[in-house]
Amino acid sequence: MSLSPSLRRTLSSLLVFLPLVLTAVAQQATAPASGSPPSDEAATEHLHKAVQNPVANLISVPLQNNTNFNIGPYDRTQDVLNIQPVIPFNVSKNWMVIARIIQPIIWQPYPTATTGGEFGFGDMNPSFFLSPRKPGKMIWGVGPAFVIPTATNDILGQGKLSIGPSFVALVQPKHWTLGALINNVWSVAGSGGRPSVNQMLLQYFVNYNLKKGWYLSMSPILTANWKASSGNVWTVPFGGGVGRIMKLGFQPVNLTAQFYGNAVYPAGTSPWGMRLQIAFLFPKLSKQEEKMMMEQKLKQLEQEEKSQPQK
Repeated sequence: MSLSPSLRRTLSSLLVFLPLVLTAVAQQATAPASGSPPSDEAATEHLHKAVQNPVANLISVPLQNNTNFNIGPYDRTQDVLNIQPVIPFNVSKNWMVIARIIQPIIWQPYPTATTGGEFGFGDMNPSFFLSPRKPGKMIWGVGPAFVIPTATNDILGQGKLSIGPSFVALVQPKHWTLGALINNVWSVAGSGGRPSVNQMLLQYFVNYNLKKGWYLSMSPILTANWKASSGNVWTVPFGGGVGRIMKLGFQPVNLTAQFYGNAVYPAGTSPWGMRLQIAFLFPKLSKQEEKMMMEQKLKQLEQEEKSQPQK
């Protein structure tokens, strides 16, 4: 089976992109933090809060798959896999910068055909938030958001370099996380044959944490294309789902499943969709926590050796 040129470009770009992400994760994850090792319950509660905070001092690599149903006159299905690493960098004693990069990989069906479509990279969306390392009750971050025209096909992206401000704020009383993230970008360069860009994204999030790592979540993404015709400007979803923070071996992960219906949406787009995500979490460990983890691994190796039959 031969691969199309766009698919070959997508796969080769992915092979370049993923090692860069994993290298940055490995470098940042080795930086120790201060503090005594928490109990399992306290550690889970801490991860609950950090995972639901877009500007937390926590490295994570979410793989988020969005399936959008009933697109166009033939009820086609679009699929968007977002690779979206979040990597914090300490820039001073009091401040840090959180890099959030979203690289979509898209299957886009042809809107006027019953079969066929395009598969490849969409436009990359990096954001950078300047945030206090020790915030008060109100946690916040501010910085630039970009849309970079990395799409491997015209129908998978806008063909424009766009930039604008982004802001996030949240509070986390007891079992709750309540907040919102908003940005608006305008095109500043790109193909002269493509429409100019002026679009807003607003994501509010309401999470309620339960026991044993479970939580209820509602985090719809509202968008507004200010250049669209009347009646096609807004996409307004409603819905939510459930998630759980757990371990796969020694690796903490965050699993979520959510369903959304669109109360308002442009003509020809999806009326409802499903979001599934697994996020690999890399919490920073203190020296004492690293020592405890090493001791646990050594004990496990000793038990495995004892269980093996002696020659």
